[in-house]
Amino acid sequence: MLVAKGIYKYHGYFPVLRGVDLQVAPGEIVAVMGASGAGKSTLLHVLATLDRPQSGTLHLYGQDVLALDAHQLAKFRNRYIGFVFQFHNLLPEFTLLENVCLPGYIGGYDKADVEVRAHTLLVLLDIAHRAHHKPGSLSGGEQQRAAVARALINRPHIVFADEPSGSLDSKNATTLHNLFCKLRAELNQAFLIATHNPSLAGLADQKLLMQDGSLVA
Repeated sequence: MLVAKGIYKYHGYFPVLRGVDLQVAPGEIVAVMGASGAGKSTLLHVLATLDRPQSGTLHLYGQDVLALDAHQLAKFRNRYIGFVFQFHNLLPEFTLLENVCLPGYIGGYDKADVEVRAHTLLVLLDIAHRAHHKPGSLSGGEQQRAAVARALINRPHIVFADEPSGSLDSKNATTLHNLFCKLRAELNQAFLIATHNPSLAGLADQKLLMQDGSLVA
């Protein structure tokens, strides 16, 4: 599903990613752990096509995504990729439900179907009662769960999640982790997760450590 080889990413002259090689199979959960500043977030952004590396190759579902132009890449990302940002990135002018539905609307999916799917996800994540509230009135944990629902709305083949349970209490973190496992089992979705949470990492098929821009098993 995902094959990355020799990925280098620099910030200025400083190498943040140093020749990363990684493969993710359909339905696989991969956890990337490591100290803050090791390059985990940069890795997820590059592999999810939100940022471009200076060198290396990246194939998703056999597609050379680095060869796509910006328009093609945006369509590909909307269809196949979900992303849970570390800092939520919800749009403040829209309700929680509208934020979750946005990728589906942009993708041209049937509006009613998108809203039914969104409601189902909000119920699973125990925030359906907040559907018509705007992000400014939500707790950090509620915003994080909304961001997870938004990432899942288009049934992406692979979900990249940057500290998805970082702002959740233990109960809601467990609910989220169980949801990831349920989706993997039912829809064969793959997950690549940057996390400090040992319980979440313990669910992974691959557990990798990032040190100084490189991955080790």
